[in-house]
Amino acid sequence: MTELPHQPPKSTDVPVADPSERAIAALPPRSPERSIVLIGLMGAGKTTVGRRMANRLGLPFVDADHEIEAAAGETIPEIFARRGEAAFREGERRVIARLLEDGPQVLATGGGAFMDPTTRANIAARGISIWLRADLDVLMRRVSRRSNRPLLQQGDPRTTMEKLINERYPVYAEADITIESLEGPHELVVEDAIARLDTYRQTSALDPHAGKNEEPIK
Repeated sequence: MTELPHQPPKSTDVPVADPSERAIAALPPRSPERSIVLIGLMGAGKTTVGRRMANRLGLPFVDADHEIEAAAGETIPEIFARRGEAAFREGERRVIARLLEDGPQVLATGGGAFMDPTTRANIAARGISIWLRADLDVLMRRVSRRSNRPLLQQGDPRTTMEKLINERYPVYAEADITIESLEGPHELVVEDAIARLDTYRQTSALDPHAGKNEEPIK
């Protein structure tokens, strides 16, 4: 396992400054080199929508959680159980920073990734963030179909999900684009996301300083 912190991190993995002190990044908002980064809570549809978006846009699709598991040699539930959430978040931060250096792609991130200031700064510098927003009832119907959600394994899942909504939605709102992830065919969400992405890029092309231009943190 190379990404999680049982070994000292490489110097390139250490944050070099507070994210609030970022300067203008090299990649303008309209740059085709920016990745499309999907954020949102578990059950928002990031993986399903992401795969379809990638296919439509002719880009590779990458699931950050799968990359974390590959780097760790453990599943995410195992990382949480054996190492704790703090170790998982540290590995997640470094994996996403590495992935964002790989060029344009559609990148689905875990629900807690965007809460990290360093990760938000890196996404702002090298990506266009799209929040897939879903209400509580929709999320609960979706997550009930799977049992591999570590944050929902203790206490009442609905109460936990409601708490996550209250904590995370104000931060998710910093995303470049917000899409409502409603019940129904995922293709409708994909169509909406691609249309909004085109509009965002056109607007950014008119104003080269538009968007969140910050330096990535390594």
